[in-house]
Amino acid sequence: MIKIRNYRDGDHKALWLIFFNTIRNINVCDYNQEQVEAWAPSEYNETKWLTRMNGINPFVAEIENNIVGYADIQNDGYIDHFFCHHDWQGKGVGSLLMGEIHNKANSQKIERLYSEVSVTARPFFLKKDFKVVQKQQVNINGQALTNFFMEKHLKHC
Repeated sequence: MIKIRNYRDGDHKALWLIFFNTIRNINVCDYNQEQVEAWAPSEYNETKWLTRMNGINPFVAEIENNIVGYADIQNDGYIDHFFCHHDWQGKGVGSLLMGEIHNKANSQKIERLYSEVSVTARPFFLKKDFKVVQKQQVNINGQALTNFFMEKHLKHC
C-alpha cells in the first residue's frame, strides 16, 4: 500500500537518490547523456540539496517505509519537483502524488497548477488534464534541455 506523508528531517538523501536515479534511468530515454549528467550531476552537494528540499517542503510517497516518490506544490500552484522511483513508475505512485497536489490545491483554494515538465513526464501530465502552454528550452549547467510549461485550471465548489 502506498502512503503519502509530509517531508521529514533526514528524507533529503532518499529524495536525492530518487531524483538522480530517475533522471539517469528514465529520462535518459528522452535526453542525451550530457543533458542528464548536467541535470543530475554525479557530485552530490548535500548542503545545496538539503536547502532545496527544505525550501520546497515536498510530500513523499512510501511503500513499507521505503520512499518511492515525492512531489511539492507551492502556494501559487507551482509544482517544482515531481519524481517517482524508477522501479515504481506506472504503478500508481504518480497518480497518488498528483492526487495529493490536488488535495492541497483545493484546501488552499489554488485556482491554477503549473509546472515545467520534462519530455518524459509530459504524457503523464497530459493524462492528468494539464495543457501545454509552451515548449521551451532551458539551460541547466550549460546544457540546453527541452521541456514544456504546462498548466491546469481548477474549479472549487
